[in-house]
Amino acid sequence: MSNQSSSSRSSSFKPTDDEINELVLKLQALLPLLNQSPNAPASTILEETCTYIKNLRREVDNLSGRLSQLLDSAEINDVELIRRFQQ
Repeated sequence: MSNQSSSSRSSSFKPTDDEINELVLKLQALLPLLNQSPNAPASTILEETCTYIKNLRREVDNLSGRLSQLLDSAEINDVELIRRFQQ
């Protein structure tokens, strides 16, 4: 019985063709490279979206690492300043 209810729930979540087209257009508008080719196929748009998200993740990871380094060096500098004033 739970299989029937879960399958009926999953079928109710299937987007219509119009909803898919609207989502593809929204994704296309967000991607810088695809703004120049408005008639790109959905598969190209999805591939570009995945690539773009991967690049954004990589950039966030790099910036996070850099921020950690800056915070670590700031803490070291603060400790050195405190030591200097105590002497």
